[in-house]
Amino acid sequence: MKQTIMRMLLHFLLALLGGLTILVLIQAQDQSGFISIDCGLPEHLSYSDTDTDLNYISDAKFIDSGVSKKILSTNNVRRYLEYVRSFPSGVRNCYRINVTSGTKYLIRASFYYGNYDDLNDPPQFDLHFGANVWDTVKFPNASRMRFNEIIYSPSQDYIQPCLVNTGQGTPFISAIELRPLNNETYVTSSVLSLFNRCNLGSITDIEYRYKDDVYDRMWFSYELIDWRRLSTSLNNDHLVQNIYKPPTIVMSTAATPVNASAPLQFHWSSNNENDQYYLYIHFNEVEELAANETREFNITVNDKLWFGPVTPIYRTPDLIFSTEPLRRAETYQISLSKTKNSTLPPILNAFEIYMAKDFSQLETQQDDVDNITNIKNAYGVTRNWQGDPCAPVNYMWEGLNCSTDDDNNPPRITSLNLSSSGLTGEISSSISKLTMLQYLDLSNNSLNGPLPDFLIQLRSLQVLNVGKNNLTGLVPSELLERSKTGSLSLSVDDNPGLCKKESCRKKKNLFVPLIASFSAMIVIVLISLGFWIFKRKRPGGFGKVYFGTLQDQTEVAVKMLSPSSMQGYKEFEAEAQLLTVVHHRNLVSLVGYCDEGEIKALIYEYMANGNLQQHLLGSLCFVLESSLSMHLRFSNSSFSIF
Repeated sequence: MKQTIMRMLLHFLLALLGGLTILVLIQAQDQSGFISIDCGLPEHLSYSDTDTDLNYISDAKFIDSGVSKKILSTNNVRRYLEYVRSFPSGVRNCYRINVTSGTKYLIRASFYYGNYDDLNDPPQFDLHFGANVWDTVKFPNASRMRFNEIIYSPSQDYIQPCLVNTGQGTPFISAIELRPLNNETYVTSSVLSLFNRCNLGSITDIEYRYKDDVYDRMWFSYELIDWRRLSTSLNNDHLVQNIYKPPTIVMSTAATPVNASAPLQFHWSSNNENDQYYLYIHFNEVEELAANETREFNITVNDKLWFGPVTPIYRTPDLIFSTEPLRRAETYQISLSKTKNSTLPPILNAFEIYMAKDFSQLETQQDDVDNITNIKNAYGVTRNWQGDPCAPVNYMWEGLNCSTDDDNNPPRITSLNLSSSGLTGEISSSISKLTMLQYLDLSNNSLNGPLPDFLIQLRSLQVLNVGKNNLTGLVPSELLERSKTGSLSLSVDDNPGLCKKESCRKKKNLFVPLIASFSAMIVIVLISLGFWIFKRKRPGGFGKVYFGTLQDQTEVAVKMLSPSSMQGYKEFEAEAQLLTVVHHRNLVSLVGYCDEGEIKALIYEYMANGNLQQHLLGSLCFVLESSLSMHLRFSNSSFSIF
């Protein structure tokens, strides 16, 4: 019974831990899929906005840089504007926010200076979206709130809004909000950036957004002196909605000309002759017309027919738009003029104006992004590694070079220089997946482990520098071969445990099987000897020496370190290390060694005919010829280290 309860408790704890891994995003995401991030909010805080009931969380999990600041006065300020994240360091600072690729989003970045830095001097800076320029952020005064909004369908499972310092003050941001839209809405070939969104005929100056607007679009009151208001009382059940779902409160009011014979007009001016605009006009008949009444009108843009005739339907919102941008002009004059058949003037409930944004800058190839991000996380690289690694070129990550061509191919990482970057651990396997890499410099770090074979997969690699690290083992033979042929400039110097000589390779083949594992060595000593010890020699200063025979009938001498040995472990370690690399025909061969807990042993080839002293001063007391004695001395002083 107790075991059953414990298993149930364990399953519960595992489920709880799994849930905590996605808690951050769920806290910011309500049932509508909204993501609401309060930038600068302390990491441990979250809240439900009193006006919208939307959940806001801190941005701390979505960015590696910046500092949290609070505005000086929060009177009459929406809660999500009370904090900012300021970026006094770095030129480009970027968020990374997970999204659902292929989903159309309304993405809004909000900015409220509020004199948070006590300088009373609002900055000016650029706002980027991944590799593309979104807009320039500037403020008419310190108390003015502004926001930038785009409609965008990400092709990846994340987005990267970036703040870019242009030398005109410290960038900051107040909030980032993402609202999923119906994919069938706002269908154009361009990214849409909000220019204006207006609610006509409203009797108040109230800004309408969620919950009135299910997509959380922000609607602002707009009127002209030659207009008059029309309104009706509606609720959601009264309207026959379309997929754009304009708010009922917005569609219950409208504007119409004071002069019933005059057109209803509005206009705007373009600051750039290359700007392109998309227009969305919302209609709903707010009056129940008599049988002899008709409302019908045409829409013109700069005196050219754009659409018509239009006949609004009672309590049925309709939308007029074009999938192509309006013809370029300095000023855009929109006119709604009644037709000859109409007995009533035109009406207009709301309109939206969007600018086309050129987001054609190609971003780094996705596999390269994923792998360089893995490398960043593996080594904790800070530098300026935020946003797109390669684009735009002016903000390329430090230590990288990328391919750039005019063939509409995404940039690829061709060079990675992480020398003197404080790297530790082994060489990341993600490096081998940067398949276009031509130059790799990992020198002057504290990397350890082997020089991995997977580096040979980098077929385009021309320069490899891993010098001044703590790498061990053998240099892969294919890298050595490419170095010999001149196709690869290879530098592995100042890695004391790394060997690139062929003699090392032979020695390694002989001894690695014996000393690869201390635990395995115990098995070799105890099982291979099989306790066939039938002769124990006298103890020495190091410890006792045993005679034995391996299963292949090789005679060995096993020298066991005594715990009371005066020479101790340092002597044992020094002898083991020395005899694994020193070889000579007149020196005893070390077969292997064991260093496991209290068991420390050196295993030598057994010398059946005694030692040199016995030959020189043995029981026969014979005298060696001087030439032989001299030969032995010179011979023993000439050895090789591999």
